[in-house]
Amino acid sequence: MPRFTRAELESYRDAEVPDLVGPGLRLLFVGINPGLWTAATQTHFAHPVNRFYPALLAAGIITEPISPSAGMTDADRDHLRSRGIGITNIVRRATARASELTDEELRAGGVALVETVRRTTPRVVAIAGITAYRAAFGQRRAVLGRQPEPLAGAELWVVPNPSGLNAHETVASLAAAYADAARAAGVI
Repeated sequence: MPRFTRAELESYRDAEVPDLVGPGLRLLFVGINPGLWTAATQTHFAHPVNRFYPALLAAGIITEPISPSAGMTDADRDHLRSRGIGITNIVRRATARASELTDEELRAGGVALVETVRRTTPRVVAIAGITAYRAAFGQRRAVLGRQPEPLAGAELWVVPNPSGLNAHETVASLAAAYADAARAAGVI
């Protein structure tokens, strides 16, 4: 696993990470925005304490472990795409913490996400982060789980954020939430 100094990580502030999408997209996971470690490795959810990939494995969404903190391999990306899984973000620019984003950025990101969903046509969209979802889409009373309205034709789920900062969630609780969305998408 690489080690980055604070200065090295700060040099990735505002960098972007390309979407991971492919043909036959069934389940599009949506993060809030890339963290600095994610930007440094060009790999979504890459921070060593992020529980995204352990939760995907525990849920049966992926069938082999992915250790992204050093950067995802081409085989890892191919495995996700072959399972019909994609990853994007509401806001494209990297920050140290999602709390650095403005409501205006989140709303603009919500508009851009609708276009991404129209273009990639996943069966299910799973947004990882209730607070960001509420801000991006003006749904102040939204709760976790399946949402009553689709997003650009896709079934919409809001699932817990896997960041280590979301301390009350565990790999098991994340896996359960992600598995619900994955079953709806036909991934598991």
